[in-house]
Amino acid sequence: MQMRTMEIGVGAFILAGVFALVLLALKVSGLAPSGDLQTYELYAEFDNIGSLSQRAKVSLAGVTVGRVVGIDLNKKTYMARVTMEIDNDISNIPVDSSVAIESMSLLGEKYVGISIGGSSEFLLPGEPFDDTQSAIVLENLIGKFMMNSVSADDAASDDSF
Repeated sequence: MQMRTMEIGVGAFILAGVFALVLLALKVSGLAPSGDLQTYELYAEFDNIGSLSQRAKVSLAGVTVGRVVGIDLNKKTYMARVTMEIDNDISNIPVDSSVAIESMSLLGEKYVGISIGGSSEFLLPGEPFDDTQSAIVLENLIGKFMMNSVSADDAASDDSF
């Protein structure tokens, strides 16, 4: 009988551990329900969003204030339209604020960073950010550097004659 209670205890402990791991995975992935948090939508259009994905965080002064809920292509301007849900607590974003797609680290995931403007008028739900900065794609930078390096080498070899 004592062996059976020990087995039940170990089984309960393992189930609690699996449950905790599932909750942690949901929280880290951004799939966990956010409760009754009220949000509103803003959007921005970018020339290049890099590897930005849905559920990416939206940050203001390093603090997460929302998340990306939609990414699609504006067929008239051929720009990527990013739709963001912003917490209702942050309802005073000035109209002249700018957004940029930034990286967590050199090769890290992308997120949307908001830089506050100085206007006394605020963005209303559904309004766009006018000032945007596209993602910096590392491969493009390396390619430009390599092409400039090759061009400089060619010019140096031409000067030696």
